[in-house]
Amino acid sequence: MRTFRTGSEEETIALGAQLAREFPPRAAVLLIGNMGAGKTTLAKGIVKGAGSAEPEEVSSPTFTLIHEYGSRRKVYHVDLYRLEHAREVENLGLEELFEKDALVLVEWGERFPQQMPWERIEIHLQAGEGDEREITVTPINL
Repeated sequence: MRTFRTGSEEETIALGAQLAREFPPRAAVLLIGNMGAGKTTLAKGIVKGAGSAEPEEVSSPTFTLIHEYGSRRKVYHVDLYRLEHAREVENLGLEELFEKDALVLVEWGERFPQQMPWERIEIHLQAGEGDEREITVTPINL
């Protein structure tokens, strides 16, 4: 487990880019935190660090549920906030995404633990004052 502190949106994006370079080519990454904790901002950096898109091209998939980025290194960005039942998650085809050679970023995945892979990276984000964030990265069963 490693903990980082960032003081701005730019620092959070830069941390995400750094982390992406450390992640294995195929990984499930759960982004865990309250509304406004910085999950999508960190995702922008991870997508950039993976070489899949620029931060300004990355947006929250709250309404579309899944965004796909990149051609060489795929990144799938999933948001489960609006889903209420496990069967809705099953219908998304997450299991197939987790089997691809890709980074799969899942916001609000902790709401459906039984649907998440056993081997994963959990990133907990907590908002501080202003744009300050505390970000804890924990590999699970890796």
